Amino acid sequence: MARYVFITGGVVSSLGKGLASAALGALLQARGFSVRLRKLDPYLNVDPGTMSPFEHGEVFVTDDGAETDLDLGHYERFTGVSARKTDSVSSGRIYSNVLEKERRGDYLGKTIQVIPHVTNEIKDFLKIGDSEVDFMLCEIGGTVGDIEGLPFFEAIRQFGQDRPRGQCIFMHLTLLPYLAASGELKTKPTQHSVKELRSIGLQPDVLVCRSEHPIPEKEIAKIALFCNVRKEAVIPAYDLKTIYEAPLAYHRAGLDQAVLDAFGISPAPRPNLERWTDVMDRLTHAEGEVRVAIVGKYTQLEDAYKSIAEALTHGGMANRTRVRAEWIDAEIFEREDPAPYLEPFHAILVPGGFGERGTEGKIKAAQYAREKRIPYLGICLGMQMAVIEAARNLAGITTAGSEEFDHETGKKRFVPVVYHLKEWVQGNHVVARKQGDDKGGTMRLGAYTANLLPGSKVAQIYGSTQIEERHRHRYEVDIQYRAQLEACGLIFSGMSPDGRLPEIVEVRDHPWFIGVQFHPELKSKPFAPHPLFADFVRAAVEGARLV
Repeated sequence: MARYVFITGGVVSSLGKGLASAALGALLQARGFSVRLRKLDPYLNVDPGTMSPFEHGEVFVTDDGAETDLDLGHYERFTGVSARKTDSVSSGRIYSNVLEKERRGDYLGKTIQVIPHVTNEIKDFLKIGDSEVDFMLCEIGGTVGDIEGLPFFEAIRQFGQDRPRGQCIFMHLTLLPYLAASGELKTKPTQHSVKELRSIGLQPDVLVCRSEHPIPEKEIAKIALFCNVRKEAVIPAYDLKTIYEAPLAYHRAGLDQAVLDAFGISPAPRPNLERWTDVMDRLTHAEGEVRVAIVGKYTQLEDAYKSIAEALTHGGMANRTRVRAEWIDAEIFEREDPAPYLEPFHAILVPGGFGERGTEGKIKAAQYAREKRIPYLGICLGMQMAVIEAARNLAGITTAGSEEFDHETGKKRFVPVVYHLKEWVQGNHVVARKQGDDKGGTMRLGAYTANLLPGSKVAQIYGSTQIEERHRHRYEVDIQYRAQLEACGLIFSGMSPDGRLPEIVEVRDHPWFIGVQFHPELKSKPFAPHPLFADFVRAAVEGARLV
């Protein structure tokens, strides 16, 4: 039976609950324990799949096809444990499940209420995989006091009472603001946050206090006294130069020891932190720097491309090189020549996205990289734009485009080199989709196998001719144009096992030009950089040396 750590937040959002949870998971692993991390989000969307990247950041996709919160990316990057559908749930999903059961008559005519029906549904979710790991870390989104989060707080209160004594603890993350006028840290916001938490029946066992300034011992003692927490369990959390310092920083602050003490695990196994000291050594002792342009359409919010930014960092670590990623709005290139913007960079990355806005700019970025022989990595939509660029400028299909863009306007403007996927094979069955289907959860989602062309660049990079990568898209490159494009030098070097769906393209006789339909960034980790990103950065380094 797993021990449970419930992580909540107070005062303000975006304090770093996800990062603290991930770091704690990494520290427990370093002490020899197995862990799984989960996110419970209070919003009413069934999943983040239909939410704007400007509002919610990126959507992280699991191997089994769940569209989840970006915090699950942190969990995977820090622990290496592949997330599953059962590791993410929202209020929308919980209420949807309850209402489906009510419609089926599963409640035998009872009046359906938040307590016990909604809270029971949450508790049933928490129990999934209970016997598989030593520790289950469950992060509650939002802050204490949020009205939509109350069912989750009530559910974890009940869950803590239902389990044997000593099986559940509560970790609360708060802010200690600094008032420059008086030159002091203020503990009252933390006190009030804990008071609010205690009013709904939850007493924190561990307090993590975010602060931009050192927290004096007297303030730690004051917090412990007024919040009814052991002094050793008040953990300072300061701003860091890199998120990958978090495991070592939290260990120095005593977080993992405080958690084990709360569970009464003594003596605690000694931690092996070699993995994280190596990560920090690679980050802090870079031997060079390369500049990578990310030409995207959600550049106003870097969290929209969170996993890509981290995967580039990992690729840099693999090469002991600092990667300076800079964001460029693709729409600029629809009005201006991309050359002045892209000339200073050693490599170009065009990420995914939805809709026509900015796509002509992405096509110009792909053309610039191909013609100037600059390393190029196109991901999802970035691959499709590279194919359209080659179709227009190499194969002579001057009106090449995507069915997605015609569907938006209702006009036939393009030869659809990229088309809406109507059916595909998933496991042992065929999945069918129509243009008018609901938007949520109706894409090709999750891990799919691809066969690589022997001798191709990607086969050399992966060291294999068969791979499995995660997907999230509705549209596919049409293979009816394959012969034309390959005759012009765009090689289809990765295909689905049935040979119907292009997974990877690469430009023949180019130093490094690869487009992938999947999202390799989702599987990259600081201690195991994704091979595509590692080799992409290597190519950028080589290009920089030739300049």
